[in-house]
Amino acid sequence: MMRWRHTSSVLAMIANVNRDPKKSNAFEPADFDPHHAKGESGNAVKVTKENMAEFRDAFKGTRK
Repeated sequence: MMRWRHTSSVLAMIANVNRDPKKSNAFEPADFDPHHAKGESGNAVKVTKENMAEFRDAFKGTRK
């Protein structure tokens, strides 16, 4: 199941960068995870405009 969480997160990211935001809503990892139970949020963090810089810094290795 842990592998599906990782895979579904990657799939959601790929789908979101290729979607037209004017025509569709953002995809969630649960949309691609066959083992995800309805209503289960897991421990995923939703990336928003407010926390994007924090994620960018963390993945660049510049965060202290």
